[in-house]
Amino acid sequence: MTRNALIRASSDLFRRFHSVAKEILAKPQPAESVTHRCDLLGKITETPGETTRTYGSDAMRYANTLVGEWMRAAGMTTRADAIGNLIGHYAGAKPNARILLLGSHLDTVRNAGKFDGPLGVLLAIACVDELNRQKIRLPFAIEVVGFADEEGVRYQTACLGSKVFAGCFEESDLRRKDANGVALADAIRRFGGNPAQLKSARLNPKTILGYVEAHIEQGPVLEENHLALGTVTAIAGQTRARLTFIGCAGHAGTTPMSSRKDALCAAAEFILAVEKLAGRTRGLVATVGEAAARPGASNVIPGEVRLSLDLRHARDSVRKSARRTLEKIAGRIARRRRMQLEVEVVHETPAVKCSAALSKLLDAAVRRRQKKTVRLASGAGHDAAVMAGITPAAMLFIRCKNGLSHHPDESVKPADVQMALAVMNDFLQSLAKKYRQIKP
Repeated sequence: MTRNALIRASSDLFRRFHSVAKEILAKPQPAESVTHRCDLLGKITETPGETTRTYGSDAMRYANTLVGEWMRAAGMTTRADAIGNLIGHYAGAKPNARILLLGSHLDTVRNAGKFDGPLGVLLAIACVDELNRQKIRLPFAIEVVGFADEEGVRYQTACLGSKVFAGCFEESDLRRKDANGVALADAIRRFGGNPAQLKSARLNPKTILGYVEAHIEQGPVLEENHLALGTVTAIAGQTRARLTFIGCAGHAGTTPMSSRKDALCAAAEFILAVEKLAGRTRGLVATVGEAAARPGASNVIPGEVRLSLDLRHARDSVRKSARRTLEKIAGRIARRRRMQLEVEVVHETPAVKCSAALSKLLDAAVRRRQKKTVRLASGAGHDAAVMAGITPAAMLFIRCKNGLSHHPDESVKPADVQMALAVMNDFLQSLAKKYRQIKP
């Protein structure tokens, strides 16, 4: 990245992330140095001392600036769409060629690892860089996408970026507010997007050949099988809900136990019920990851508690049944404790099967690089699940240490990343020979 390119970024962002900029200027980065670039992106954060990049933040803006420079260095033209997805375009051998989408997301959870999301984007850029270096144009164009929001941390609804791409963004979400009361529509404008143009940002499925996403596994299967890579068969469906138990706050010292409407006790009872149901339902995972008690004082009975609920299963019928069961359980708890209950589903995606044709080509490329391949389902949600609604989608999983993700200790082996890059390059060449067989 050149000094002039960095200076073009706003002075405020440059000052805020000066240490990262200084390192980039001091050490020009080769396109194939994927893990090093992940390290650099990991230093771009809105919270000092950890890696946190939520939608629309200054950190997210700076990450897009940096990744955009890497895209252009690899021979791509770049643009951003109405929500702020970053897109790099590498033209095909002929004008108006169909487009193969590669990529993942550049946002993170709070206090994240460095590889969940960015690894897939940077691997894709490295693939294009290799084609550009060899002056190769494929019979299809390639677009590398860095989605602006997949994790859904700031507005509690995941995959905003890919939903705009796929044309399934809900306009009602524009009214959502973050913890500071900033509406999503305002955040989009501040990020340089345009809420009024979100519908027009939808891709035309007829122009798309498919979508392929490389991603760390976020689980233990590959490591347990001593394998670097695997291909994904399906992506579990997911429900995110918000439940609020509304009791009555009161003095902790003077309110008799028999008279209390302690919302936190009701919430605790529900959380244990969630754990119990998931434990006896095969394949179901259920998580209460957030709990906020109000008014939040040590000498006041909690009068209101808001909980998050995350449900996932590879079969939609099981997931939906679990959601109905837990809503009934929460209702019974609230009635017995003489409280009110509010339930809101904030995000829901169906289970998705990956493209058999694209996955077959990925499988063959993997088998050329390791002794065998393994096909596995993804319990985590991905942009690929949304993109599968408009185009064939496939995923390549990369082993991560101890299956750990959404954690600062998230780690991959450089040798595994190198193998993933080789597999992606092989895949592109194989697809170039057979691309007309992949139906839009």
